Amino acid sequence: MCSFKHKVTPLFTTFLRLWPRFWSTTSGVRRTAISGCHFSRRGLATLAEDAKSDPAFRIPLIDFSRFRNATSQVEKHQTAEEIVKGFTEVGFIYLDKHGIPDGTVKQAFQKSAEFFSLPAEIKDELAWNDPRSNRGYVKIGRERVTQSADSNEIAQLRAKAPDFKESMEIGRDWDTTWKNHWPRETDAPEFKQTMLDFFQTCHDLHTLVMRAIALGLGLDEKFFDDKINEQYHNLRLLSYPPIRTSLLRQDGQARAGAHSDYGTLTLLFQDSVGGLEVLNPHTKQYQAAMPIPGTIVVNAGDLLSRWSNDTLRSTLHRVVAPPAKKISETEGITPARQSIAFFCNPNGGAEISCLPNCYGPGKDKKYASREAELGGDSTLQGTYYLSEVCYTIKMALQMSTILSRSTSEVLSHISHLRPTSSMNPLLFTLSVSPLQFAGMSLSAHSLL
Repeated sequence: MCSFKHKVTPLFTTFLRLWPRFWSTTSGVRRTAISGCHFSRRGLATLAEDAKSDPAFRIPLIDFSRFRNATSQVEKHQTAEEIVKGFTEVGFIYLDKHGIPDGTVKQAFQKSAEFFSLPAEIKDELAWNDPRSNRGYVKIGRERVTQSADSNEIAQLRAKAPDFKESMEIGRDWDTTWKNHWPRETDAPEFKQTMLDFFQTCHDLHTLVMRAIALGLGLDEKFFDDKINEQYHNLRLLSYPPIRTSLLRQDGQARAGAHSDYGTLTLLFQDSVGGLEVLNPHTKQYQAAMPIPGTIVVNAGDLLSRWSNDTLRSTLHRVVAPPAKKISETEGITPARQSIAFFCNPNGGAEISCLPNCYGPGKDKKYASREAELGGDSTLQGTYYLSEVCYTIKMALQMSTILSRSTSEVLSHISHLRPTSSMNPLLFTLSVSPLQFAGMSLSAHSLL
């Protein structure tokens, strides 16, 4: 057992002193989730008992055909203003008559279900392995979605109460750096082509909704077109298997913990089971976003909220267990649930600067300009590997022969401590700030 006082302090002080040099050598490494986390402590998901109804809080239902097929500019502007009002007041809207045929959505759900029914050994061959790419299969228990920025809390949550779901992450298929992890055609017939087509369909709808937002904010309708055309989006297929209610009650276990989304918009396709809940920003109570057949649930992300100077709201939401089927006096089991989420993002490196008409006299700019991160949802990416990094630091702390060497040697050793891990922890460590690295070091010490 090592002494934290004598072995972490020299390492960390040297790390702080040399940080600019390390940072400059990793300028090509995209900052991962920790740098994108919110630093407010927010509640985690539980069962649905604490969801209460507020008659004044309603997710608006938008007939989007009135924008797509508008017979006049007045009708188009009215619909755009309704959409912006929904994002301003609630952060969520139901999009009806959106132009995606029911058959297209059903085909995507069918192929998603067929994929998740594959044997575990086939899915594990496609495992998610790098937060910079955010592609591949994520098995049950690997992820914990949370708003916490406390690395110790995240590691403990992931160990005790991971989200009870599995997912498949798909990005743009023509990317020259990051490749999608496709199953063999013989294992999942038509899966690849179905998802490629659905990815493009969702992007096209995203473009139309962003045009509506531009009009509703008083901007040129195509203001966002050249800022979102590179399609740095993420298509996430989600499967929530049946689970005993006793497990959901253990230590904050949830289907998906409370969180907000990173990018511009999220398009959510739900099945009939439901489980999505949205935080009423006024009462701080969660309310169910019940599935409405034929609609898409659309919410604004953190980046769009920042882009609009918080004019548009990024609202906290979660997935809880739907009503369970009773199987004994003390136990029940929830139904399986499927959903498909399309996380929309701006172009890589796009400047996110306060939108015109979102600041002025009496409303200053709240945020400095920044570049959008390549690849999108950094908040969720970090939940997979934060405890992996803590473990890596823990191992380094236990190896006094390493810690007595120079910082560069230590970090070189850290990157090879877990050869079975497909992610390089060194890259992850270098992606966070010195202060956050200190927090992870403290968390690692607590795991010794």
